[in-house]
Amino acid sequence: MRPPAQTKHHRCKKESQQQQGECQIERLNAQEPQRRIEAEAGYTEFWDSDDDQFQCAGVAACRNVINPQGLLLPSYTSAPALLYVLQGKGFQGIMIPGCPETFQSSQQSQEGQSRRFQDQHQKIRNLREGDVIALPAGIAHWCYNNGEQDLVLLIVEDTSNNHNQLDNNPRKFFLAGNPQQSQQQQQQKKQQNQGNVLAGMDVDTLAEVFRVDRETASRLQGQDDRRGHIVRAESDLQVIRPQRTREEQEREERGYEGRDNGLEETICSATLRQNIDDPSRADFFNPRAGRLTILNSLTLPILSFLQLSAERGVLYRDAIMAPQYTLNAHSIIYATRGEAHMQIVDHRGQSVFNERIQEGQMVVVPQNFVVVKQAGSDGFEWVALKTNERAIFSTLAGHTSALRAIPVDVLANAYQISRDEAMKLKRRRDESIMFEASARSRRERRADA
Repeated sequence: MRPPAQTKHHRCKKESQQQQGECQIERLNAQEPQRRIEAEAGYTEFWDSDDDQFQCAGVAACRNVINPQGLLLPSYTSAPALLYVLQGKGFQGIMIPGCPETFQSSQQSQEGQSRRFQDQHQKIRNLREGDVIALPAGIAHWCYNNGEQDLVLLIVEDTSNNHNQLDNNPRKFFLAGNPQQSQQQQQQKKQQNQGNVLAGMDVDTLAEVFRVDRETASRLQGQDDRRGHIVRAESDLQVIRPQRTREEQEREERGYEGRDNGLEETICSATLRQNIDDPSRADFFNPRAGRLTILNSLTLPILSFLQLSAERGVLYRDAIMAPQYTLNAHSIIYATRGEAHMQIVDHRGQSVFNERIQEGQMVVVPQNFVVVKQAGSDGFEWVALKTNERAIFSTLAGHTSALRAIPVDVLANAYQISRDEAMKLKRRRDESIMFEASARSRRERRADA
């Protein structure tokens, strides 16, 4: 369960009065990234974390575009995050403190037939489209694009999470490079990065700590590096990656790694990745309307530590997602393909969003706000990242809806309708959460278009 708000009062610059006003939202908007930071081998786009809806949810979002042979430099954040692979493939290193370097290469020496280690490091994880990767707070990671098209990564950081002991401003701590350089080129008002964390240390101290000469120590600081935060590898990146058996390949295609039993996991062997694009993994499926796949701490145990979860939705042409609200989480919805007409209603019964959302846009649905989606003529696909490890939603129409659970006489009196109409209200929709559009609805939508 996500910690209650009162557990966060010890944070720097947190005031309860300020928190109480964060979700007084009059209007939501489908947002596109507001800032771009260019680098040698790609760029990063940022959504405006100061916008009311992102302040309400306590999240920050960005989209990394990594060119082929591009390396996103190692960094970490002060808050946990979920990463979703929108496009492409690659591999990622996640450095977990105290865990052994289990990937090792060695060379047979000619004398004495002994082995000498050439390199060793922590586990490398493959990335492919549809993967969700859990990134705990303070855990450094890097990504490399070994494919032939851009590797595109969506990252949502939960800055209001109790793992973040700082304020809600997103902060990225780089271990290498000079990320500030690219921001200077863009002349941004907000200096989010200030070079890598070694840049502020004394050169002699670095030389002593790593037992290297002063020139090497100076290069660690990256002050003369003009490549930005995504650099191009001089040749195809060489890392230790064991050949996969057929069984391991099948497990990877299903989105699993490591052990299946979460009770057997330690932080070093924990599964951090799962693919949610596979239609066979859908938790809800309507052959005439679409599918929904849920990823939470029951299917990926590390999410109970991060207090985050995700869902992947696909609506077919003109199909409708039942009106619903999430009981215990904010939902950050990103449109991955197509478009939909979306309506969001607050606790006053006021519409705060009644627009189309298109591919590449993002909108926040605050906790308990009711949302309904209807796909356009080309269908609609999305990924939603949620601020609870077991986000629970309730529908207002359909076989498992709240209204279906209410007695007929209660509905009749509440809505001032006959018992027959109340019975129709309860029984007309036998689907659970995804509905096929009626012929009349399709005609009306075509006429409006």
